[in-house]
Amino acid sequence: MTWWCTGIRWSGGRPAIGWYGEGRGERVSALDYGQRLAFAARGERHCLGVRRAGKRSPCPTAAAVPGRAGNAQCPECARLDRSFSVAADTNAADPRTYRVYLAWFGPGLVKVGITAEERGSVRLLEQGAVTWAWLGRGPLMAARRTEELLRAALGVPDRIAYARKRGVRAHLPPAAERALEVAELHARAAELAGWPDSLERLACEVVDHAGVFGLDGLTGLPAPARVVTAMVPGGAVVGRLVGAAGPDLHLADGLVVDTRLLAGWELAAPEAEEGARAVVPVAEIAAPADPAAGQDGLF
Repeated sequence: MTWWCTGIRWSGGRPAIGWYGEGRGERVSALDYGQRLAFAARGERHCLGVRRAGKRSPCPTAAAVPGRAGNAQCPECARLDRSFSVAADTNAADPRTYRVYLAWFGPGLVKVGITAEERGSVRLLEQGAVTWAWLGRGPLMAARRTEELLRAALGVPDRIAYARKRGVRAHLPPAAERALEVAELHARAAELAGWPDSLERLACEVVDHAGVFGLDGLTGLPAPARVVTAMVPGGAVVGRLVGAAGPDLHLADGLVVDTRLLAGWELAAPEAEEGARAVVPVAEIAAPADPAAGQDGLF
């Protein structure tokens, strides 16, 4: 039975690697900072189909996906996915409550966004937000109008490239400075006229993800000039995990692995890692043969 990697998953405030097995559902393997990772891509990269309401439907053609693609979906599955997407504005009738947030990634790198209230802070973790705060909560369209208001009035974007985010993580100012920048922008947003009446404003409570992301382990590392841009059949990655933020895994030697590029691959132990554990969902991992191995091994 093949388990396909689905990339990073933030579960319970911790990073994990997701897996999908057709007919067997999805599982995750928790990651711990300090552990040694070793994996190689096997076969070819496959489309992961469409995931909706917590369930994944396999790609009907089992299409192959290019190694450099940021999304492990074929064009047909991607179109179907976006036809039910709030982000793509194709699901305006979504009845759920949404929250508007400010997310800080580095000096001057602040964005505004929305997320379903039921997801809590998962969206902030997925984006790699180092510091953030809620602005308000309400119906989807009210949240969207507030997002547009802030973009126009404060010049705050709704997207920041991952390359810019990862480029500053190892050289961030202290937590107090990060919190101050978010709080000041929150105050400016609160003073704006034109907020929708149906959006409940929320007081500024700044949250910091530095500990969750393991950013202390990145201090002193060079800016990540070495970033995995594609996996190829047989291509391997070996290293000690020191941090994770958004979709990125940061290794001790400065290498960054964008886990969006792992999605759709079957991952296995590299040939040089004969003593490593098999790459399978955590619920099915057998104990290492050598108890002294500790965290050495695979996901």
